[in-house]
Amino acid sequence: MKRSEETQEVEMIPIDRITVINPRVRNKKIFKEVIANIAELGLKKPITVARRDGADGTRYDLVCGQGRLEAYQALGQCEIPALIIDADTGDCLVRSLVENHARRQHRAIELLHDIEGLKRRGYNETTIARKTDLTIEYVKGVIRLLEKGEHRLLRAVEARQIPVSVAVEIAGANDEEMQIVLQQAYEKKLLRGHKLTAARRLIEQRRRRGKGLKINQKRPEQTLSSHALIRAYREDVDRKRLLIRKAEATKNRLIFMTEAVRKLLADENFVTLLRAEGLDTLPRNLAARIEVGGQL
Repeated sequence: MKRSEETQEVEMIPIDRITVINPRVRNKKIFKEVIANIAELGLKKPITVARRDGADGTRYDLVCGQGRLEAYQALGQCEIPALIIDADTGDCLVRSLVENHARRQHRAIELLHDIEGLKRRGYNETTIARKTDLTIEYVKGVIRLLEKGEHRLLRAVEARQIPVSVAVEIAGANDEEMQIVLQQAYEKKLLRGHKLTAARRLIEQRRRRGKGLKINQKRPEQTLSSHALIRAYREDVDRKRLLIRKAEATKNRLIFMTEAVRKLLADENFVTLLRAEGLDTLPRNLAARIEVGGQL
């Protein structure tokens, strides 16, 4: 019987005994930020692995947490906190795919909530700004918006539709003062053109639908549907097959060109013409591949 993840304890396991069964290419800039964040604040969430007992001892298949694992490796750590689950290789791959899809949902809001979490743990705005590499004005504005539950404004700030200072003023203004806030932002050149239009639309949505967003709402039809997972897997397979076909086509063209040049160089009249035009030399590697021998 499988153990519930919620009831398991976190264990320290050796990093060199972990196998990444579904590796992904990472954005170098974001990965550096992950390393810096873990080095500064520590690991906020353990990785998830599945235990594998073999002849060479216990090993672990990584289910989710590749970025955290690689960050620990980059920091020279030998062990990492992990949550161990019971799952076969197929289940691990499915869980990993689901985790990757789920991670894409509401990432911006979650990052902003990390600022609120640091504030609750007793860090002041200056320390939070230093640890997160943000300006203190931005941190103060985000905390104020979070305290008021202004998730709609926070989403716009993260998307860079409106500056955080304008979002704070909108949050504190009533309907009569809203036009004054927009006018002042326009005069300060904080909102112009498309941004001003987007701000007006945001204010109207906030008035009609409220200032909060259902950021915890799950979409099982997108993240947990077996049909969606199979479709994603097939699309990935199709992309790889296309790459293989392109590679094979390129290889065949190169073989054709090599054979064509080899036959031309076997023709003494053609070689004589090349010598007369001063084109009787080839790069060493190309000449060796074509095997022209002593003809040129």
